[in-house]
Amino acid sequence: MDDSASAGTSTTAPAASSEVLALTGALSFDTIPTVLEQSEQYAARPDLPDRLTIDFAAITSVDSSAVALLLEWRRQAALRGKRLEFANLPPTLLALANLYGVAELIQQP
Repeated sequence: MDDSASAGTSTTAPAASSEVLALTGALSFDTIPTVLEQSEQYAARPDLPDRLTIDFAAITSVDSSAVALLLEWRRQAALRGKRLEFANLPPTLLALANLYGVAELIQQP
């Protein structure tokens, strides 16, 4: 598996107004710019679902930049009036979020 995270793998959930986006690889200072670019392209879709679940089950490693990424995604979802959920957050990511005092923001439904 490579060291990059990919926001390109997605599967559509049964409801037309929701989707699951599965991330793979590492979320690090090196990969975050690419992930942000991919997420901006995704968010520009004219058929953007009302609810998006981002699945972290296949993430291999994270650093503190992943916390900033999740907060940015929350901010963008709120601006668009969309619901964003995170599934299978890695324990390391949750530990970093707790350390920075933002775990509640990341884990909110």
